[in-house]
Amino acid sequence: MGAKREDYISWDEYFMGVAHLSGMRSKDPSTQVGACIVSNDNKILSMGYNGFPTGCSDDEFPWEREGEAEETKYPFVTHSELNAILNYRGGSLEGTKLYVSLFPCNECAKAIIQAGIKTVVYDSDKYAGTPMNRASKRMFDAAGVKYIPYSRTGRMIAIKV
Repeated sequence: MGAKREDYISWDEYFMGVAHLSGMRSKDPSTQVGACIVSNDNKILSMGYNGFPTGCSDDEFPWEREGEAEETKYPFVTHSELNAILNYRGGSLEGTKLYVSLFPCNECAKAIIQAGIKTVVYDSDKYAGTPMNRASKRMFDAAGVKYIPYSRTGRMIAIKV
């Protein structure tokens, strides 16, 4: 008697779950984003979440979303996708797949393209239609990077402590 299909989750459910779990490491009070880079044979290569660069204290840099530029998080935070790319120590990411909880911004789209990642599976696209979101999609289209919305199955487990 083998396991039934409904007894285990799909690869997409697994990797998107890992991306969301990674995002829970972020100390950002408003937006926790996680990313997971996967090889063609379904091996996790790297993960990342949004946060300040190493050596930049979460207590000394701002998490605010509004105010003067240097009083907000935006000039300082490294996004989950870029962290996942930078965290990888194994060589080339050519042809890999990225699972991310929020559709990549235009700056992360550039890094994704340059790293050779060929597929992006995203959960939320809450900034759809904004200029930066349109720029990301335009670059992905031009570079041949597929972006696929994650199909929620309702089986992803929300972890509450």
